[in-house]
Amino acid sequence: MTAPTDEAEPPTDVHLTRSIHGLRELWPDQSAHIVLTRVQRTCLIVVTIALAAALLRWTIVTLQVVIAVITVLYAGAITFRLALTWAASRREHRVRVSDEDARAVPDHELPVYTVLVPAYHEPQVIGMLMEHLAELEYPVEKLDIQLLLEADDEETIAAARAVLPGPHVRIVTVPPAHPRTKPKACNYGLQLATGELVTIYDAEDRPDPLQLRRAAVAFDRLGPEYVCLQAELGYFNADQNRITRWFTLDYATWFRSLLPGLVALGMPIPLGGTSNHLRMRTLRELGAWDPYNVTEDADLGIRLARLGHRVGVLDSVTLEEANSDFINWVKQRSRWYKGYLVTWLIHMRTPRRSARQLTWRGLLCLNLFVAGTPLTALLNTVFWAMTALWFVARPPTVQLLFDTPFYYVGLVCLVFGNAVVIYLNVLAVHQMGRPDLLLTALLSPVYWAMASIAGAKAALQLVFNPSYWEKTTHGLHLPTARRPAEQAHAS
Repeated sequence: MTAPTDEAEPPTDVHLTRSIHGLRELWPDQSAHIVLTRVQRTCLIVVTIALAAALLRWTIVTLQVVIAVITVLYAGAITFRLALTWAASRREHRVRVSDEDARAVPDHELPVYTVLVPAYHEPQVIGMLMEHLAELEYPVEKLDIQLLLEADDEETIAAARAVLPGPHVRIVTVPPAHPRTKPKACNYGLQLATGELVTIYDAEDRPDPLQLRRAAVAFDRLGPEYVCLQAELGYFNADQNRITRWFTLDYATWFRSLLPGLVALGMPIPLGGTSNHLRMRTLRELGAWDPYNVTEDADLGIRLARLGHRVGVLDSVTLEEANSDFINWVKQRSRWYKGYLVTWLIHMRTPRRSARQLTWRGLLCLNLFVAGTPLTALLNTVFWAMTALWFVARPPTVQLLFDTPFYYVGLVCLVFGNAVVIYLNVLAVHQMGRPDLLLTALLSPVYWAMASIAGAKAALQLVFNPSYWEKTTHGLHLPTARRPAEQAHAS
C-alpha cells in the first residue's frame, strides 16, 4: 500500500520539498510515505494464506481461535481504558498555571511564539478566527502567527486579506502538491517560523486567551526534558444536537481521563490535532510532522516517546466546533481511525527497536490504545450482530464459535465492558458538571454504532487511499452554513 501521487513533476520550491520529504530523509523508517514495508507485506501475505488454508482444512477450530484471540484483545483494550481512568483519578496529572502566574512574567522575558493556523476552503470562519487570535494575551511583538492557506484557495485567501489585524499575522500560501494534508502545510510554515515555541490552532478554534503564557511558564517550570504540552480540547457548540453532545462527552473522557492516565503511567501520549505546544528545536530535530499521516499528531506523540522526550497535559482549554452533521462526523472520525492504524503499522515495522525505545508500557499503549481504538470500533458491530443473531435464532454455529472459556470472556466484554464505557461517559458528565448530558451518556451505544461505520470506512481507505485527507467542513454551527449543508444532503 503506497500513497498515490498526482504530481506531474517533483516540486521545485525548497520549502515545499522539505515539508514533503523532510521526515523521509531524516527518519525514513518512521515515514508513512509507504504504509507497509516489504517485510510487513510479506508477513501479511503469509498470514493470509495460512489463515485461508486453515479455514479450508479446520473451519470451526480456526474460527474459534480467531474469535478467542480477538475477544482477549478486546477485553485487554477495555481493561486498559479502565486502568487509565483509575490512574488519572489517583491524583492531578495536569500541569496547572494560575492566571496570576501566567500574567506575572514580564513581556520582554516571554519567548517568541509561532502559531500555525492551517485552513482550507474556510472563508466563512476567518473573521471569527481573527477575533479569537486577537484575544490571546501575549505581546504582539513576540507573536509569529501564520495563516497557512493553499495557493489555489483564492476565496479563503481573499477573506483572510480583508481582515488581517497587523504584521504579526501573515498569510503563507502553500504551493499545491501531493499530499494535500494539514501536516504538509504545517511543515511548510515551519520552514518560515521564528518562534522558540510553536503551537497549532484550527481555523474555528477558540483558545484560552492565556494559553500561550501558561505554556511558556509551564515549559520553564518543567525543564528541558519536557518538549510538548497538550492542552485540553472542548466544544463551544456542545448543545447543538445529539451528535455534538456525544462528541463533547467523547472529548471530555479523552482529555480528562485517558490522556492524564497515560501521563500517570508514563506512557506515550497520542497528541490532539490542535493546541499541542512544542519546543521548536526539538520539533525540527524530529523531522516535524509526517505529511503522509492523516493523524500526524498521534504519530508525533509516539515518535517523541521513542526518543525519550516527555509530554505533559496542560490545564488550559481550547474550544472547537463539534461536528453536528452525521456524514461530516463520519468523514472526520474515519480519518482519525485510519491515521491511528497507519501510526500503529509504522511503529511496528521494527518491533525490537520499538520495544527497546518505548519499553513494555509504550508497547501496551501502542497496541491497546492506538491500534485498539479503531479496531474495537470496527469490531463492535460484528460482535453485536452475532449476539443479536444468537438471541433471535440461536443457530448452533454461533455457539460452536465461542469455546467455553472465551464465551465467558466475551460475555464479560458485552455486559461489563459496555457498562464500563457508559460509566466513563457518566463520569465525564459529573466532571463537567453537566447533568443535562446524562441521557446522552446512557445513549452511548448509538454513538458506538456510528463509530463502527467510521471504522469500516477507515479500513477501506487504509487499503486504497491511506494518505487521503478527507476534508471536514467547519462552520456548520452557523445558521447560514447549515442550510446549504442540509440542501446538499437532501439532493
